[in-house]
Amino acid sequence: MNDQTYTGNFYKYQGTGNDFVMIDNRDGQFPVSQPYIAHLCHRRFGIGADGLILLQNDPDYDFRMVYFNADGGEGSMCGNGGRCTVRFAEDLGIFSGNTTFIAVDGEHEASASSEVISLKMGQVHGIEHHDDYDFMNTGSPHYVRYVSDIKNFDVVNEGKKVRYADDWVKRGGTNVNFVEVLDDETIYVRTYERGVEDETYSCGTGVTACALSAHLKHGMQSPVKIITNGGNLQVAFDKDFQNIHLIGPAIRVFGGKL
Repeated sequence: MNDQTYTGNFYKYQGTGNDFVMIDNRDGQFPVSQPYIAHLCHRRFGIGADGLILLQNDPDYDFRMVYFNADGGEGSMCGNGGRCTVRFAEDLGIFSGNTTFIAVDGEHEASASSEVISLKMGQVHGIEHHDDYDFMNTGSPHYVRYVSDIKNFDVVNEGKKVRYADDWVKRGGTNVNFVEVLDDETIYVRTYERGVEDETYSCGTGVTACALSAHLKHGMQSPVKIITNGGNLQVAFDKDFQNIHLIGPAIRVFGGKL
C-alpha cells in the first residue's frame, strides 16, 4: 500500500444500502492512490464501502464530487453516491434546500428534504434495444435484463458472465441489472456492479436505466417505483427523458478519524 496516508475525518453514508466513505477534501489534502482507496473500502482491513467519494471545491459550483470504486479506480457517475454526497454537503452547511454541483458526467441539480434527496441525473445516451436485453448509459453503462423470481436469481454468477463477456470487455465493461416487473408501476432490481465486482444492495444509475427501460419496454409511467435489496427508490422523468430524477433516502451512518 502507498506509504502516504490521510490523517483526518471520514464519514460513512448509505443510500438504500449502497455505502460510501465520504471525505471533505476542500483543502485538497487527501492523497489519491488506487491501493490506498481500495484499502479504505475493504470490508475486512479498512472502513468498508462500495466506494469512496471526495467532496472538493469548484469555482463554478457549490462543490465537486469525485467518485472512486471499491477497487480504488476513479469511477463513472454513481447515482446513490451522488445523493449521499448531496446529503454530506448539506450536513457540512454548504447549502440548504437546493444545490448545483459538478461530477464526472457534468452538472447536477439536487434538492434535499429530511426524508429524501432528489438528484437530477445526466442526459441518457447510447440506448439499445435487443430481444433479450436493453442497454443504455445513464452516467454509467448499464445492461438490463428481465427475469422472473428475482429474489432467488443468481445475480453474481449471471452478472459475471455478462460483465466479462468479450464483447462487453471490448466496449469498456458494463454494469449488469436484473429486473422483475411486479406491477404496472413497480419493478424489483438487483445489480452486479462493475468496479465493485459483486452485487450491491442498490445502484442509482442502474435503477435509473431499469426505470427508463421499463417505460420503453412495458409502458410504465413516471415515477417508476423501484424495490432494491437495500430499500425503495423512485425515478421520475419527462417523456423525452430530459428531466430524470433519482429520488430516495441518503443517511449518515457514522464518522471517525483516520
